[in-house]
Amino acid sequence: MFGLDPAAPPARRGEGCGSPEHPADDKRAEPAAPVLAVHGTIVGVLVVTLGDALLDVIVRLGEPLSSGADALATTQTAAGGQAANVAAWVVALGSEARTVSKRGEDLAGDLVTAELKARGVDVVGPVAGRNGIVVSLVGVDGERTMASDRGVAPELAPADLEPAWFACDCLHISGYALLATPIDGAALRAAELARGNGARVSVDLSAWTRIREHGPVRFREQLEKLEPDVIFANEAEWEIVGAAYGLAPTAVVKRGARGLLVVGEERVELPAREGEVVDATGAGDAFAAGFLVGGPELALDAAARCVATVGAMP
Repeated sequence: MFGLDPAAPPARRGEGCGSPEHPADDKRAEPAAPVLAVHGTIVGVLVVTLGDALLDVIVRLGEPLSSGADALATTQTAAGGQAANVAAWVVALGSEARTVSKRGEDLAGDLVTAELKARGVDVVGPVAGRNGIVVSLVGVDGERTMASDRGVAPELAPADLEPAWFACDCLHISGYALLATPIDGAALRAAELARGNGARVSVDLSAWTRIREHGPVRFREQLEKLEPDVIFANEAEWEIVGAAYGLAPTAVVKRGARGLLVVGEERVELPAREGEVVDATGAGDAFAAGFLVGGPELALDAAARCVATVGAMP
């Protein structure tokens, strides 16, 4: 169901993406898919991500913040943004990745592009203006609070896209791409191009607070236009869009320390991996990458690996 069966033939472009078989009367354009199994196996797929490629500034607090006071902390910078994170984790897990984003022509943009390329990610998209920066405050309990400045990322437009970028097995779209214009139009165009190459489409719903501000009904309508094969959501996001399982053949609910729930042709519940939580930043992105590459077990492994270290990148 969620990963390529080891006994099945190798995936061709347009196969994989961790989604189930679809009935013959499904209205979507479907490639000939291999037999799928519940327990996934890492396969050599190409995952294209669309969304933000930002500079993350991660502040790990050594003590609680107090208004007007000074708190000890450890700070580091790295490439980030949901699309960039997922792409980096896909490569770290043994597959290929390309990220499509609009990046700044400033120092922050240069740093993000250089790091992603060094990690083996193919980075494409227009470069102009000011790159986005996200400050993540990581508490002593590992939970994070984020202050986000997306810079030029939401300015990615449908006309910026090259069809060749979407010759892939899976297109993974950040939910943040549906919260602004013109990048929401670019997401729809990317889905069209990817499906034209036989690829499957997945979406991570992203922050429920942003969905609430955007309008849950409007957001759900945009998801319906995308017709994703797989949706990722945490429990708050699942609730605010009115049960994500109605929007895709496979819905994956991220339950944090309680593991995952997959609703689709089969219902699967798995506990989270045990281990120390150092920093939860990027755990959902690592999870999504693992699921797309190898199914739910690899998703849990990747998330556990992510939270055991500081930062969102592998």
